[in-house]
Amino acid sequence: MNMTLPPKVTDRAFARLAEIGAGDQGQALRVAVEGGGCSGFQYDIKLDMPAEDDLVLESQGQRVVVDSVSLPFLENAIIDFSEELIGARFVIDNPNVTSACGCGTSFSM
Repeated sequence: MNMTLPPKVTDRAFARLAEIGAGDQGQALRVAVEGGGCSGFQYDIKLDMPAEDDLVLESQGQRVVVDSVSLPFLENAIIDFSEELIGARFVIDNPNVTSACGCGTSFSM
């Protein structure tokens, strides 16, 4: 059986979820991979309710969830929160990506 390594979530990402009160509303940060975008795949990152087949990563009373279809694409990835001049956003450092485009949300494997 092939064991995939789940993505890791940084303390900073969990802290940001706590700041916006996601856990208090029963919501989790959903990180999904979808077909589309200029490089073949794109991330869909949003607040959502956890579903039955989700992998749940939990810390500081906050949850990040990944559905079973997206999980292989996010193997060993790092989900982080970045604050830059251009804005603050959740970012994904994904070792599986072979090429990405300039928009930062689309990639290929």
